Amino acid sequence: MSRIAILGAGAWGTALTISLARRGGHELVLWSHSEALAETMTETGRNVTYLPHAMVPADVQITADLPGAIFEADILLCVPPSQHMRGIVSHIAPLLTRNQVLISASKGIEDGSFLRMSQVMASVTNNPIGVLSGPSFAQEVATGQPTAIVAAASDGVLAQLIQHEFASPSLRVYTNDDVAGVELGGALKNVIALAAGVVVGLELGSNSAAALITRGIAEITRLSVACGGRRQTLAGLSGVGDLVLTCTGGLSRNRTVGVELGKGRKLNAILGELNGKVAEGIRSTTAALGLAARYGVDMPITEQVDAILNRDKDPKDAIRELMTRPGKDE
Repeated sequence: MSRIAILGAGAWGTALTISLARRGGHELVLWSHSEALAETMTETGRNVTYLPHAMVPADVQITADLPGAIFEADILLCVPPSQHMRGIVSHIAPLLTRNQVLISASKGIEDGSFLRMSQVMASVTNNPIGVLSGPSFAQEVATGQPTAIVAAASDGVLAQLIQHEFASPSLRVYTNDDVAGVELGGALKNVIALAAGVVVGLELGSNSAAALITRGIAEITRLSVACGGRRQTLAGLSGVGDLVLTCTGGLSRNRTVGVELGKGRKLNAILGELNGKVAEGIRSTTAALGLAARYGVDMPITEQVDAILNRDKDPKDAIRELMTRPGKDE
């Protein structure tokens, strides 16, 4: 029996905990940075803040004690907001034993350094590191809806270990050794989802949405390949799959933020209604452009999303500029 510590009690961390508990065969501990949330979840079995309609099984240990959560854990599943990944892993790094496996299930790019989450982790620990990504709304995973995701690691044996530990009748796990492609697909699709939401908010129709998603995957693929990823990875679950889900699904926070921006609302007012939940694309947009500048990659959709988010650009003007760019080959 493996002991798995899930670090991060947001919607996704909680959903993965429930999925693992449903699968069986593990000793599970869920860590929350909030002592109040940990106490409430222990008492009620519900994460009322982030995933209120799902029940966490009673045999899952819930705690706000980080050193206690990772003690003797075989696998540490790290699911914090991406901008908190470095702080959490740096905090636990001195406590880790050599064979403990770290898995990132957070989708983002670090501000300033432009590092992917596995790179952030590798910069502070030498432990084995893998990644979980792919099209997966937390609410649907928690309720056991059939879902397919990707376990990525440069070491094929590690990828297969993750596959074995997480796969269940409701969660199909594929393996991939293209860590860069898998992570960048998961992070950059959030930026495109913001733009897809803007299209909906402006009521531009299905033609516009299809064009945005298609050119979005082209943009994601260009940067991912420049960073060492493989084109075929972006045609799979962590690329096209995650992009389609996040750009079209009503449960997507990034798409929801984009919809409200398209309606003319201001970003601060929209964020105030998320009640502490994170739309990763907002932070990833600037980091994505920094990474694109480093590799000389053209990302016109991302540039316009950045202008809407950070320079108060009118979404209609952003769409107009995308449509009137010089013609080119597909």
